[in-house]
Amino acid sequence: MGFLNKMERKLGRFAISNLMLYVIGAYVIGYAILMLRPDALGYLVLSPYHILLGQVWRLFTWVLVPNTGSLFSLLIMALLYYQLGGALERAWGTFRFNVYIFGGMLFMVIGAFIMYGVMYLMNGGVTVAMLSIGLHFSTAYINMSIFLAFAVMFPNMQIMLMFIIPIKMKWMAFVYAAITVYQLIYTGWDGRVAIIMSLLNFLIFFLSTRNYKRVSPKEIHRRQAFKAQMREPRPGSGITKHKCAICGRTELDDPSLQFRFCSKCEGNYEYCQEHLFTHQHKK
Repeated sequence: MGFLNKMERKLGRFAISNLMLYVIGAYVIGYAILMLRPDALGYLVLSPYHILLGQVWRLFTWVLVPNTGSLFSLLIMALLYYQLGGALERAWGTFRFNVYIFGGMLFMVIGAFIMYGVMYLMNGGVTVAMLSIGLHFSTAYINMSIFLAFAVMFPNMQIMLMFIIPIKMKWMAFVYAAITVYQLIYTGWDGRVAIIMSLLNFLIFFLSTRNYKRVSPKEIHRRQAFKAQMREPRPGSGITKHKCAICGRTELDDPSLQFRFCSKCEGNYEYCQEHLFTHQHKK
């Protein structure tokens, strides 16, 4: 977090305000290309093989590739993620939200090249499967990272599922997490790398916002000592926790005295160790 603070002081003026609006605009442009020239999408996907051949525009144009072919789904997604992204930008600040989004995109590009390099070494050259790596690297998991970050920030905020059912964000996050685990198990390695790399920015965000000091041995000992001290009466206050019902002595009279309640007396009667077994039971 200190590193981000330094970066924000140096580069904060270059941050893009209302970034989510531009991201959604990219989705709309990609959907228009899908409707008008679906064959052109093949020139936009994140394909390391073609990028190494000189098609460097693919490093950026893969963001345009839509992850849905339904206009209704596109509208719902655009409305939802514009609201979520706007809320995160207001909560974090423009610069940090930019880092989160662009960081997720950068991890996706790195993941695609890692997968390409591994497959190249394993197969001893370029194969047909390596040409389709880019199909698994889309903005779908970037959207999921936005959703999960919002759920961590605002776990009890409610949304209307299907415009009817109110549900808290934290429960929706569990559903998203379950879907992601399912996809990790049953998809291929291309999909696994895409999921892991696209959610890496969320993991970094989640781990960096945890307060690990609370679970340190030193902090646990400090809290235990404080609670024990609070249980003891303040010196000089005259307030006691124990008092013998026979002799009236308290722990202030003799710190070594032990006090017990009698289970045979009716009522809350406490006795010191000298009168616990010698008193007459009160009925």
